[in-house]
Amino acid sequence: MSTAFYELLWLFFIYSILGWGIETAAAAVTKHRFVNRGVLGGPVCTVYGVAAVILTVFLQELVEEKSWFFLFVGCGVWATVIEWAAGRFLEKVHHGRWWDYSKKCWNLDGYICLQYSLLWAVLGVAALAYGNPILLSLFRMIPERVGHVLIWVFLGILTVDILGSYLVVLNLQQKFPQIETVHNRLGAWTLRLGWWIARRVERRVNRAYPEIHRVEKARQKTAVFAEGCSFYKLVMLFFIGSFLGDITETIFCRLTVGVWMSRSSVVWGPFSLVWGMAVTFATLLLYNYRNRSDSFLFLFGTVMGGAYEYICSVCTELFFGTVFWDYSKIPFNLGGRINLLYCFFWGIAAVVWLKGLYPVLSNWIEKIPVKPGKIISWCLIVLMTADIAVSCMALVRYSARNAGQPASAGWEIWIDQQFDDQRMEQIYPNAKMVN
Repeated sequence: MSTAFYELLWLFFIYSILGWGIETAAAAVTKHRFVNRGVLGGPVCTVYGVAAVILTVFLQELVEEKSWFFLFVGCGVWATVIEWAAGRFLEKVHHGRWWDYSKKCWNLDGYICLQYSLLWAVLGVAALAYGNPILLSLFRMIPERVGHVLIWVFLGILTVDILGSYLVVLNLQQKFPQIETVHNRLGAWTLRLGWWIARRVERRVNRAYPEIHRVEKARQKTAVFAEGCSFYKLVMLFFIGSFLGDITETIFCRLTVGVWMSRSSVVWGPFSLVWGMAVTFATLLLYNYRNRSDSFLFLFGTVMGGAYEYICSVCTELFFGTVFWDYSKIPFNLGGRINLLYCFFWGIAAVVWLKGLYPVLSNWIEKIPVKPGKIISWCLIVLMTADIAVSCMALVRYSARNAGQPASAGWEIWIDQQFDDQRMEQIYPNAKMVN
């Protein structure tokens, strides 16, 4: 595995431990006693580690360019999104809130608030600009083999820790067979350790989070396909959004540039995955706020749309060595990845989607019979998975051919025959190779 992989894991563990220390210290100040604030059994707050890795991967170039304002905004936005997602996730699986900002000004349903978003922005800038260089220098001082072994040990301990905490969340102690019936000694040892962590976490959760609000939800079976913001609804919306996004961009290019241009993200079919994922995430994030004002949705869409498009641009460049769009010639752009005008388009799209298109499409989707709807959804998932896999291979070979690397494996020869440079240029006319 690459050195970057181990370095990111190192940052994940260190920032998880530092986050646990910050949370525990803050709780000690407010409660005047020691309280272990970690969700897991060990001294880690993994949300800090996850946030650190995401910010490092996608926003590091802003540090190198010394774009401090945009780095501040990016750190604040994505750290806030991660905190919001973590709060929603914990409430969903544990049926309880682990923190509540409802009494603070400028909060959103108690999950996030402005003052903490600003704090995360400051901490994010400090971590990327000053923390990462120091921590990575320390890691590189460790002998390579020792460092790798250390990372794998940490991963093993974290896995066992997550197992124990997961058992607490699902309350499996009463349902799971007795450990003594497990014949595999290693499995039995792992389960014993897991139960020990589970009991410890269960006691500590009640002490550390007495303010948890239980949100017990009755699960009712329904005969309606893809009701609410369900898995199947999001699947169908992903495909609809991918198709409509591709058609919209194609028509837009025709009207503005005067040529018909492919805007598809995949080699088979008119599907723009960027739009499909945007529709899916927008629905998932804004479903509970779909009845809020147009100005709220516009502002949310503008900020999140710009952050999302920036991340997509970085991802494609990192994984495929290819730039699929470049806004360098448009005023108020950031590294050619996003620009202010298109961010406003994202805001408008959020309003149009939530207020206009979503209610109509949602109603149509829910009219599909349950069994055929599920069959259609899974068929579409399989087809799109194959389409994405082939597209990734085609892009990898396209980049490799550009670098002068001949095909050697069987799949490489097949890809080169099916998707030569001429065809790839037709599918991805704006793609530029990054040296």
